[in-house]
Amino acid sequence: MYDYLIVGAGLFGAVFAHEAKKAGKSCLVIDKRDHIGGNVYTEEVEGIQVHRYGAHIFHTSNRDTWEYVQQFAEFNRYTNSPVARYKDELYNMPFNMNTFHGLWKDVFTPQEAKARIEEQIRASGITEPKNLEEQAIRLVGRDIYEKLVKGYTEKQWGRRATELPAFIIRRLPVRFTYDNNYFNDKYQGIPIGGYTAMVARMLEGIEIRAGVDYFTHKEELDSQAEQVVFTGMIDEYYRYCFGELEYRSLRFETETLDMENYQGNAVVNYTEYEVPFTRIIEHKHFEFGDQPKTVITREYPHTWGHGDEPYYPMNDEKNNSLFARYQELAEKEKKVIFGGRLGMYRYFDMHNVIEAAREMAARQM
Repeated sequence: MYDYLIVGAGLFGAVFAHEAKKAGKSCLVIDKRDHIGGNVYTEEVEGIQVHRYGAHIFHTSNRDTWEYVQQFAEFNRYTNSPVARYKDELYNMPFNMNTFHGLWKDVFTPQEAKARIEEQIRASGITEPKNLEEQAIRLVGRDIYEKLVKGYTEKQWGRRATELPAFIIRRLPVRFTYDNNYFNDKYQGIPIGGYTAMVARMLEGIEIRAGVDYFTHKEELDSQAEQVVFTGMIDEYYRYCFGELEYRSLRFETETLDMENYQGNAVVNYTEYEVPFTRIIEHKHFEFGDQPKTVITREYPHTWGHGDEPYYPMNDEKNNSLFARYQELAEKEKKVIFGGRLGMYRYFDMHNVIEAAREMAARQM
């Protein structure tokens, strides 16, 4: 009999398992995929660590969290500085002085950039935004919205910006400096040798069974543990008894190219709606690689359906209300704990996942 059955070998499950083992508890970790690591899984191709489920850049301002992950991997000095492509134009992200001068050739100073943005906001006449489009224009003006927000957002959400609620965009990062560092966090980097090796270190000495579907063997697996930590979809756990929560999914097209350098940057966003993918990732640049070949991935968002991997919860009012009903059921459970992005139906960055798993483990032990 195990103390914990942990369903999902992603970051949440791995951190919880590590903390449980440290506290002297026995764990069995299962995953329906044939590998550990969940969505941060990396696989070596042509000497390059390929992020199989999209780009993952670790960042945090929490020193304790940063020191915690250092136990499991050495991190490089990678700084996330994505480039946005709109038609035949290239812009630095996040929105900064490089972006503004690219948009408006006569803008050189922060004062000039602020004045141009404020002028466009006034010209819009929008005072009470009724949808995402109006909210974005109210925040950054029409030029930035049209070229760098509109198409990308519509692809990501699968709906026109005028059909999306205003509260989805509470703010847009605008910086009046010539700084292309996307994150404001104090600590940032990528584990040398990939995330899979990092997760493997977390799970050292713990029994792992990959390629096991929890729901196919639920009764048998549940009987083997005192407690279950479930990191899958909470609505699936309850057999969609209140209806299905909505998720956004992703499709990836990955190819190896017989060239040293395809796009010169790890991440290039394609903000034009007519381009069906949202970004191209060139994986070698995450680790400053100089391999003779390169591997790129195009990322296509789409609406989740049965059989797809769910990536992003759709945290609008309708879905949050539905989740609250599932959460009421979860709070009555004596044997099952729900965690992670899918179990808690919340968008988490990696540092959030690690912190949530450690907090939950601390409450349990």
